[in-house]
Amino acid sequence: MELMELGGPVMWIIAGLSVLAAAIVMERIWFSLRASTDPAKLELSLSELIYHGKKEEAARLVREKETSLHRLFRVAVDHWETDPAALQVLMEQEVRREVFRWEQGLGFMATLARVAPLLGLLGTVLGMIDVFRNLPGMTGSSMAVMAGGIWKALLTTVAGLGVAVPLILCHAFLSVRLERAEEMLWRGVDFMVREKILRSEGHEEPEA
Repeated sequence: MELMELGGPVMWIIAGLSVLAAAIVMERIWFSLRASTDPAKLELSLSELIYHGKKEEAARLVREKETSLHRLFRVAVDHWETDPAALQVLMEQEVRREVFRWEQGLGFMATLARVAPLLGLLGTVLGMIDVFRNLPGMTGSSMAVMAGGIWKALLTTVAGLGVAVPLILCHAFLSVRLERAEEMLWRGVDFMVREKILRSEGHEEPEA
């Protein structure tokens, strides 16, 4: 609290932004964990059910979890009777919805990471202005007071960088997760369309 008081109003603004940033990061990490799954395992299980014509079991499988890939395959299973081209269009729409879910908050995180150091610099500049405004009235013995004022002014810069650096790292981590999820979803589209084409070309599913 003493450091917050020394940093002035800008320090409190940076602290508020840090709390907001931490909340966004935790929510995004929690979302990425809930929305992820093992694509190979899910595709294999679903492929076997489709091959054997077990439509009801396939529908239950894609509703077991609320991951992005489960929701994508849910669209395919629910519209399995449509032609491959229409199925692909429906799945591509779902991919865009899922990517939008993954992107939420990332833009705001990037903005906070840019703004925090600028706010820190603003607080330092305001502190330096206050120090140099009182400089003409200082004597040689007052230089220690000046040094103390400069030290206080630099606190906001440290605070701004302290918020920005971990936020940039978290943004990079979540961006990589987003790219992997998007690639997984597009491969899921290819997988389901390929399965549909195989069944449509005479590879009929055996009766359950």
